Amino acid sequence: MNSKLIIAGAVAAVVVAGGVIAQNVPLPEVIVDAHRAVSTTIGMSSKGIPITEVSMGYTVSAAGLDISTPIGRQAFEARVSQAALSACQEITRRFHHATPDEAECARRATEQAMAQVHQVEDAAAKGK
Repeated sequence: MNSKLIIAGAVAAVVVAGGVIAQNVPLPEVIVDAHRAVSTTIGMSSKGIPITEVSMGYTVSAAGLDISTPIGRQAFEARVSQAALSACQEITRRFHHATPDEAECARRATEQAMAQVHQVEDAAAKGK
């Protein structure tokens, strides 16, 4: 396949189900999207080669963690960072010439996810 991959950055979405820390209530999940594995043609290069954006997302759960505590927050953030790295590694495995590189992809995905992760953690701390 003669296509060029361009990665537009990374995004993350936080899905909060009900209360954040309460018995028998689902905990929040974060979906880390490394912008790479669902393929969409977004344009053509000056040489007529299709430019394709690829995205891949991983869901991260706070199950088993009390994210209202510093230790719980640290563990949740580590899960999100690991999910971002795993998504970017998988994309690199599938698309060897993808840009940005694996490290930059993971950095962007983690950075964007953390803004929303912190909102969920703050809500958990207030609900405690």
